Amino acid sequence: MEPSVVVRLEPRLKEMSARLADLDRRLADPATAQNPAALQPVLRERAELAKRVAPYEAWRRTRVALGDTEAAAAAERDPAMAELYAAELAALRGRLAEQERDVVDVFLKGADDGDRDVILEVRAGTGGDEAALWAADLLRMYVRYAERRGWTTELLSESATDLGGLKEAVIRVAGDGVYDRLRFESGGHRVQRVPDTEQQGRIHTSAATVAVLPEVGEVEVEVKESDLRIDAFRASGAGGQHVNKTSSAIRLTHLPSGLVVACQDERSQHKNKARALAILRARLYDRAREEQDRARAAERKEQVGSGDRSERIRTYNFPQSRVTDHRINLNLFDLQGVLDGDLDDLLQPLVDYDRDRRLKELVAGR
Repeated sequence: MEPSVVVRLEPRLKEMSARLADLDRRLADPATAQNPAALQPVLRERAELAKRVAPYEAWRRTRVALGDTEAAAAAERDPAMAELYAAELAALRGRLAEQERDVVDVFLKGADDGDRDVILEVRAGTGGDEAALWAADLLRMYVRYAERRGWTTELLSESATDLGGLKEAVIRVAGDGVYDRLRFESGGHRVQRVPDTEQQGRIHTSAATVAVLPEVGEVEVEVKESDLRIDAFRASGAGGQHVNKTSSAIRLTHLPSGLVVACQDERSQHKNKARALAILRARLYDRAREEQDRARAAERKEQVGSGDRSERIRTYNFPQSRVTDHRINLNLFDLQGVLDGDLDDLLQPLVDYDRDRRLKELVAGR
């Protein structure tokens, strides 16, 4: 990384430092500290800024120390001391390079939702029963990947088929850097394989879609009760007498947007409503982000996918044991490993590609 990157970002980093100092002054003001409604957004903004400013301040201190040491080394005439200065300068330059990468990484991450947990939705697409079975395979793939990363998963909603497939399923994935790793999974996932029901060994093509939504809190996306139509109904599917006889399932209709969310997997109507609200907030937040992304996409010629659900992002070819990511022309020949949750070789190139692209835009001031 060129040492000039942080220097070119420094005007904006200094603005962040000044804003952080201003927020500290506001927190010290009793009018803010004693007003919960005013305090919450200030605390949230300060926490985000502090994460981005701290690496910059560390880099700045090292840069000052490097300058002082270079000046002292230039004036030194003792050969023994000159060797000590040379070793210290090498250490400082190495530390500065590491800190520069930290500054840029945190700066880029601060502009997105990389640290958020996610709500991941998988839906069967074209292909009938085979598409539903493929959707179930994808869901297992993501759950296994989460296990490898030490993340936790929670099933929020599920609609299964008689053959063990999924019409759709929604899970919550929580852990360190979840959205940062899964953000590029939104889109169409195509599979080419011979279905178990195929008598003549012909390869069929079917698809499922994935949506990865950053989870948001009540404060960030307010959903007014007056904007909701809430319907309670009896859950369908397996589950015993309780599922069939109790109206515990909840359907929320957000009247301003027309979005509909239904949850029926919990016995408690209250828990189903809480889950449905979490999904609804995530979808509303994602819709707002999509509008911003479309505006930004109009100003750039290339990007690693818009997250459009209709966009085919990946093909899984069973006869060749091949996985192809169409956005960066990446081919891997370990299909079973991928389906078993070994996704890092697939996801890391996407993360790196997007980081390089965003860094170029950042330095260019776009």
